[in-house]
Amino acid sequence: MELKIQDREVSGVLVLDCSGRLVFGDESSMLRDKIKVLIGDGTKKFVLNLKDVSYIDSGGLGTLVGLFTSARSAGAEIKLAQLSARVNQLLQVTKLLTVFDVKDTVEAAVASF
Repeated sequence: MELKIQDREVSGVLVLDCSGRLVFGDESSMLRDKIKVLIGDGTKKFVLNLKDVSYIDSGGLGTLVGLFTSARSAGAEIKLAQLSARVNQLLQVTKLLTVFDVKDTVEAAVASF
C-alpha cells in the first residue's frame, strides 16, 4: 500500500497522519518534499503520527533521520507518535528510539512542545 499523508493542525502543531508503507522511492520522497515545503512556509512544530504505517524499510528510516536533521537545522522540530508494534521494534533495534522524541499518543506529542 502506498504512503498516504493527511495533515491537520492541533493547538498550533502540524500533525501528519501517515498510513501505508514508508519505503525508498516515491513514498519517502513524498514525505520529505511535503515537510521541506512546510518548513519553508514557516511551520516549526510537527508530529508524525505513524499509527497506520505498516512497514518502514532502510530508505524510510533514512528519510526519517534526514527529516529530523533538516528540521533541526531550520529551527523546526519533529516528534513521532503512536508507533505500531512493528515500527517501534524497528526503531528500537536500530537505536533510533534514542534519537527521536516518541510519544504514545498524538495528544501527548502535541502537549510536549
